[in-house]
Amino acid sequence: MILIENTCISDDIEDQLFVCDLEKCKGACCVEGDSGAPLDEDELAILDEIYPAVEPYLTEKGKAVIKKEGTFTTDWEGDYVTPVIDGKECAYALYDEKGILKCGIEQAYIDGKTTYKKPLSCHLYPIRVTKYDQYHALNYDRWSICSPACSLGSELGVPVYKFLKAPLIRAYGDDWYRQLSEEIQERQQAKDGQK
Repeated sequence: MILIENTCISDDIEDQLFVCDLEKCKGACCVEGDSGAPLDEDELAILDEIYPAVEPYLTEKGKAVIKKEGTFTTDWEGDYVTPVIDGKECAYALYDEKGILKCGIEQAYIDGKTTYKKPLSCHLYPIRVTKYDQYHALNYDRWSICSPACSLGSELGVPVYKFLKAPLIRAYGDDWYRQLSEEIQERQQAKDGQK
């Protein structure tokens, strides 16, 4: 476990190797699961604000669900999440010509229609953040649909924290990420010294 500022980071984020392989998983994380993508409270107003720019990217089913439920909803635990279509894919998801699920919010961002890339929980995946009063716990979420990402990460030698550098900086800042990288380097040097 690594402690930095108000965060507690699982060793798996240092040790596990991971690089998304959309050609193989087809974006399954946008359709699998028991609810939509987790949302921070400060993202709710953002989704309302950017929806007119995002709407043209969405499927008719996605638009219909958002018209009915709103740009966000709550899950069975009362947490804020993105709405889903028929209990399956995220209402913001769309299929590309290869049958890969993509994010309509992110497509609008790529096209310069919004400055908001996508929900932070999606950007950080496979890291899941649990927020407590005094700290955030960052854990690696093991899920069978991500086995192609684990294989590609192993092939390329990329640990989770390096693969997710941009979203970790988005969430916690450059200085926090620098501290994380330095702590991991020190830990690895200590391990190498024990061999």
